Amino acid sequence: MAARARSAPEQHRKAVAAYVAAGGEESVQRVITGIYGVTKKLDQWYVRQLADLDLTQGEWAVLAALAKAGEARLTPSQLADLTNVAPSSMTHRLDKMSQRGLIERRPDESNRTRTLISLTSEGWDLFSDAIRESNVVESDILRGLSTEERGSLAGLLERVIEQLDRIEA
Repeated sequence: MAARARSAPEQHRKAVAAYVAAGGEESVQRVITGIYGVTKKLDQWYVRQLADLDLTQGEWAVLAALAKAGEARLTPSQLADLTNVAPSSMTHRLDKMSQRGLIERRPDESNRTRTLISLTSEGWDLFSDAIRESNVVESDILRGLSTEERGSLAGLLERVIEQLDRIEA
C-alpha cells in the first residue's frame, strides 16, 4: 500500500519537530521553516509560470531588473551584477532577449564603448502580464488574512529583512 503524502501543515510540523529535537528554538524554527515552505511552494509555481511564458529564470531576472530601474538604462555589466551571473552569460542572455524583441540595446551617448539596455514595449507587456498573473495566485494565498493581518505580516517580514541586512554588514 502506497504511503499517503503528508499535507503542507503536517510537513511543517514534522520539520519543526526535527529541528527542535536537534536543539533549535521552537518559535524560531516555526517562523524560519514557515518562510522556507512558502518560498519553496511559490518558487515551484513561478517556475511553471515562467515556462508558460517561454522565459527562463535568468531572462525573468533581467526583465525584473530593467522594470525596477524605471527610466534608467542599465549596462550589461550592471545587469550581470544584479542577476548574479557572469558578464559572458549576460551577453548571451541579452542576445536571445533582443531577438525576441523584449529588450533594446543602444550605445551610450556619453561613452560610445558602452551599451545601454532597456525594456521594449513588448518586454514591459510581458513583465506586466506575468505580474498580473502572479498577483492572482499571491492574492489567493493571502485571502485568509485580513487587510490588517497582511499589513502586520508585511511589517514583520520587513523587520526580518532589515535584520538580515544588519547581520550581513
